Amino acid sequence: MHLLSLSWATALVGLVAALPSRRSNLILHEKRAMEPIDWTLSRKLEADAVLPMRFGLAQNNLHKIEEMLMSISHPTSPSYGKHFSPEDIVDTFAPSDETVRAVTEWLVESGIQHDRLRLSASKGWIEVNATTAEVEDLIAAEYNVYTHPSGAQQIGCHSYSVPEHVREHIDLIQPTVHFLHRVPNPDRIQKRSTGEFGKLEAAIHGGPKTNGQKATIASGLANCDKQITLDCLRALYSIDYTPQSTDKNTFGILELTPQAFLQSDLDMFFGNFSPSQVGTAPTLISIDGGVAQTTNQGFNFNGESDLDLEYAFGLTNPQPILLLQAGDLVEGASFNNWLDAVDGSFCTFEGGDDPTQDGIYPDPLPGGFNQPESCGIIAPPFVVSASYGQDEGSVTQAYAARQCAEYGKLGLLGTTVLYSSGDNGVAGNGGLCLGRNGQPSERGTTFSPDFPVTCPFVTAVGATQVNPGSTVNDPEGACEQVIFSGGGFSNFFALPDYQSTAVTSFLTNHPPPFTGAQFNNSGVVRGFPDISANGSSGQAYARILAVAGEFELVFGTSCSAPVVGSMITLVNDARITAGKGPVGFINPALYSDAFANSFHDITTGGNQGCGTPGFTATEGWDPVTGLGTPNFTTLLTNFLALP
Repeated sequence: MHLLSLSWATALVGLVAALPSRRSNLILHEKRAMEPIDWTLSRKLEADAVLPMRFGLAQNNLHKIEEMLMSISHPTSPSYGKHFSPEDIVDTFAPSDETVRAVTEWLVESGIQHDRLRLSASKGWIEVNATTAEVEDLIAAEYNVYTHPSGAQQIGCHSYSVPEHVREHIDLIQPTVHFLHRVPNPDRIQKRSTGEFGKLEAAIHGGPKTNGQKATIASGLANCDKQITLDCLRALYSIDYTPQSTDKNTFGILELTPQAFLQSDLDMFFGNFSPSQVGTAPTLISIDGGVAQTTNQGFNFNGESDLDLEYAFGLTNPQPILLLQAGDLVEGASFNNWLDAVDGSFCTFEGGDDPTQDGIYPDPLPGGFNQPESCGIIAPPFVVSASYGQDEGSVTQAYAARQCAEYGKLGLLGTTVLYSSGDNGVAGNGGLCLGRNGQPSERGTTFSPDFPVTCPFVTAVGATQVNPGSTVNDPEGACEQVIFSGGGFSNFFALPDYQSTAVTSFLTNHPPPFTGAQFNNSGVVRGFPDISANGSSGQAYARILAVAGEFELVFGTSCSAPVVGSMITLVNDARITAGKGPVGFINPALYSDAFANSFHDITTGGNQGCGTPGFTATEGWDPVTGLGTPNFTTLLTNFLALP
């Protein structure tokens, strides 16, 4: 993996033992990616407030992840399909003894007793609970309390520093510059107001869109330009396969509490479109107290989970589905929480994720999941589909790099990770773009890419539509009449080798009419999406969904990711039946010449945003629909031909 604009200093001299001179040896390590919107600085954080500090240790061999992935994921590689074991992952990436020793010595010499420190099982993190006063003195930071108009409060510092000789041994420190944290009081117990319910949703966005109107089902392929059903998807992508090795195959769907499915909705959908599946339910994998809650019902609470499960079940029948339900009803969860659950080496001691971004467990708050975090509780499913995302600019490069490396590790283990690319075209969450200061602004004009889709180790899924008056036999267009398929170029991640030819061809042969002031046009950064699938029929609210006891029409890339996930799950089933393994990280194969016939090229439509028409779909890869939509029959044939 290559990360742009992160320079790591080489070790110079040892830390001077005399504490009064400590700050003179500190250099800036991270500063906030962007200032929080709609939050007011209220006061300094109390000096005796306890912060759960996590020091992320620099891991070995991270610079080799892309090389390792290419060796087991590219169709021409003699090592194709030879995935790593969990033990291989720990041994390959564990921080060196020198790194652990250097950071430990710095903390102890700075006045933190050795018996307060804890090292995670993977040796990836050092954890210590420290007061605000201790932390501010240690890393030259100033912690403040910010208040939202809703009454919610969060903490953060604008920047922090570490000794120069320690810097190369530390990836990042949490909580610091990321912004989404509650205020701890001295005894670490605090009541939550109803305004704080689902606090992580402020940054992580997802879910299909709807107008809330009831839908009248129009059956048959002739109506696919008005409503998309299971039969429409099968016809669009030539899906005609019945799984045979369901006891050996695994397919996971990620949902973040309070999003939850209703069994009555699933049965309503199945009764109309897949009668043999009435009564079918996912296997709930409760991550950090995750629960399929039924107290709050309606589209905003059930729409995403119902959509993902109804279509994933329908397309992969009779494949069981694992519901990765992350976060309790108090704390919530983010992407790192489910990553902890499927890879114990990513876990930290007693909830050491980033408190500014992630749900932290045990959760001592009233009604919280007051048990150890869900660390390595399940083997990674062969496919994981996630219809959530956040603005790349809402996290620091260090945070994004660490999470991205974990997706690379999952690829090495043989897991395909798919994320939807967003519904705002070239704009960010809420349609906001970046201003001159790099912060979201109503008047911003700089394109705002999504994350984690900009990570080169996930498969980013955009959205297409059946154009009005068209049939399933006609070419689709980019989704642009209701929502706009998220796409563009990263500001963090370098161009991966597997994508270099496609991106270079697009920029050379179809140069966008924008300058570097609007998007990263350097030609050396990751482009997204990688692939697309239907997210709208071209009419308002296109996908049939049973939710909260009635049928509604919905749209978005949230519809697209589980469709592609379902197709890869079917591919894995066929390979397992043939005595082969799962495909794992699929991007190198998708971009290879051997798979060029596996897609329907999308050449019409765009992804407007930021006061512009956005990028335009064209021949070959483009930052609107990627390589196009899959032809499942050909895709299956090509993957079956690999060892």
